[in-house]
Amino acid sequence: MSGKVRIPALVAVLALLLLPLAGATPAAAAGGPGVKLSTSQAGTGGSITVSGSGWRAHALLMVLICGQATPARGVVGGTNSCANADGRAVTTDARGVFSRKLPVSEPPVPCPCVVHVATVTGASASADTVFQVAGHAVEPLPAEPAAGRLSVLSDTRLDGSSGLLTWFGAPPSRTLVFTVGNAGSSPVKNPVFQVGTSHGVFAPQWDDQQFDGTIAPGGKAEIKLPVDLAAGAHGDYTVSMKYGGRVLAEQPWGVGRPWGVTLFWVLLCVVVPAAVFRVGMAVVDRLRPRKAARSTGPPRHRALHMPAQVTLRMPKFGTAAPSREDAPTTSTLPWFTPDSDPGTAGRLSAPHDDSPTSPTTPTRKGLT
Repeated sequence: MSGKVRIPALVAVLALLLLPLAGATPAAAAGGPGVKLSTSQAGTGGSITVSGSGWRAHALLMVLICGQATPARGVVGGTNSCANADGRAVTTDARGVFSRKLPVSEPPVPCPCVVHVATVTGASASADTVFQVAGHAVEPLPAEPAAGRLSVLSDTRLDGSSGLLTWFGAPPSRTLVFTVGNAGSSPVKNPVFQVGTSHGVFAPQWDDQQFDGTIAPGGKAEIKLPVDLAAGAHGDYTVSMKYGGRVLAEQPWGVGRPWGVTLFWVLLCVVVPAAVFRVGMAVVDRLRPRKAARSTGPPRHRALHMPAQVTLRMPKFGTAAPSREDAPTTSTLPWFTPDSDPGTAGRLSAPHDDSPTSPTTPTRKGLT
């Protein structure tokens, strides 16, 4: 009896353990990024909860409902087959887990449909899980072409480097190099690849580039495609390569800032004002008068400064005349002396008439 009870209990335990794996995608079961849905079918206007695990930590993801897609073949028509207007972005946590509510809307193409989750930046990763939009048309997927089918056999890389002109704002350029192999049964002649570059959360801008050559069935070839950015571009970019409507490779590209442009503007802001200042000062120096204007007032008389050796003494009235010894001495001119003065030898006073009849000489008769 106890053995019969243990068997149903063991079956119930196994069912509980396997139940979470039933709704997981094959990638999640294999240890890669996976997606789970709260329900596998809903109508337009409703919403579902999309959760996932196994993703890169702190990765930015885009969640979309896409038509003409299966987990095995992926999104055949690319993101043009998805309801992009109602998509949602989500960021994983430190464990690579996320959960996001997604509104249900009809994709632009018929079902079969999937919920498509893919990384926006960094290393490329994606996962799909089956979802049915209630009331939406369902049509079979287009048959795969019987021609050759290319697949990427090696990691992509970007060859090239930035030069001096790029440091001053010239368009950065690289060469996308990868190896493809033909897994189909017929040769592929002159395949056309689409190369796109995206910055941040913006969608890539695709550019068609043709490879000149033929890849035989089972053969491989090295493909080199040029990649160019706009002038002055800088930051984190992602280079994507698409063939046959499917993205086959993505390569991150970190573009440095063109510091030469910044240096140019700094020098321009310093040199131009300095030059204008110098020119202005030269004009002012040319226009201003050389000498200050003279005063129009009456002229000022300079004070007469007598030499320190020359002193004048006025005689006092009522006192005796000073003797010759007390007479003040006056300095003579330096270029001659009284003895060498022509015509004044022996004369120390002013010339006068010494005749007896001179009116300045008193006579004895006048005194009597």
